[in-house]
Amino acid sequence: MAKKTFHFADRLVEAINKKGTPICVGLDPRLEQIPDFIKKAHIAKKGRSFVAAADAILEFNKGIIDAVHDLVPVVKPQFAFYEQYGFSGVWAFEETCKYAQEKGLIVIADAKCNDIGSTAEAYANAFLGEVDLFGEKVPQMDCDAVTVNPYLGYDGVKPFMEVCKKKGKGIFVLVKTSNHSSGDLQDRVTEDKLKNYEVTAHFLESWGADEIGQFGYSAIGAVIGATFPVEAKRLREIMPHVYFLVPGYGAQGGKAADVKACFNKDGLGAIINSSRDIIFAWQKEGNEKNYAAAAREKTLAMKADLSNI
Repeated sequence: MAKKTFHFADRLVEAINKKGTPICVGLDPRLEQIPDFIKKAHIAKKGRSFVAAADAILEFNKGIIDAVHDLVPVVKPQFAFYEQYGFSGVWAFEETCKYAQEKGLIVIADAKCNDIGSTAEAYANAFLGEVDLFGEKVPQMDCDAVTVNPYLGYDGVKPFMEVCKKKGKGIFVLVKTSNHSSGDLQDRVTEDKLKNYEVTAHFLESWGADEIGQFGYSAIGAVIGATFPVEAKRLREIMPHVYFLVPGYGAQGGKAADVKACFNKDGLGAIINSSRDIIFAWQKEGNEKNYAAAAREKTLAMKADLSNI
C-alpha cells in the first residue's frame, strides 16, 4: 500500500489534481433553508429540539457530500452554524467532518479561532491535534485544517503551526477577508507605507518558509477574499509559497475573473470556496427533494466557470 502523503499542502495539491478542480464546498447549513421534508422527519421523531435540528443538519450535509465528493477535493464546514445549536450542533459538526473524510475529502474547519499561549494550544489540539484524555493522547475533531485569526500576533499562531508540523495538518490565516468592511483594519497604512494586510502577508510567507512541501507550498495558508482581486494580485506577489483559501465567489459577488490573480503560474496556489450558491441551489428550481442533485449541477457549473481562467 502506498504511503499516505503527510504534508498538508502536498495532500491538498494531490487532491486538487485528482479531482481536476480547486473547488471547496462550504457546508454552512442554515436550518431555515434546509428542505422541509428533512426537518419534518426529525421533528416527528424528537420534537422541536436542538437534537432534531442537529439530526436534520447532518442528514442534509450527508446528502450534499454524497452529491459532490467525486467532484471536489475540499469541504469547509463553518463552525458557527453548528455551535449555535449547543452540544448537539457540535456533534453534527464532528459527524459531518468524519463523514466527509470517509468520502475522501479534505476538511477545513472554518472557526477563525485564536488566543495566546495555552489557550491557542487548546484550540489547535481541539481542531487539529490530540487532547489529553486521562493521560492518553487522543484526536478530537481531527480536521485537516482550520482558519485562524492572526490579530494576536505570532504567539497566537505558533501553537497551530507546531501542531501542523507534528500532525501533517494546515491552517489558513486571515489576511484580506471578503467582507465589505474588511478595510477598516486590514487596509490601514503602517509607518512603513504598507497596508496591514501586506504586513500580515509578509509574516505568513516567512512563518511557513521552513515547512515547504514537494509542490512548493507551505502548510501555512492565507484567507484571501474573491471580492478584492487587485489586492489578491499584490498578495500573490508577496506570498508565492502560500496556498490561498478564497471565499466570496458566487453569493458574495466574486466571479471567476476575480479569482484568477490568486493562482500561481503553475495553475496551483488557491482553492475557491462556494457555500450558499451550491448547498442551497435547490431553492432556485423549487424542488426540495432534488436538493442534492441541484448542488451537484451547481458544482459542475462552477467547475466549468473556473476552467475558463
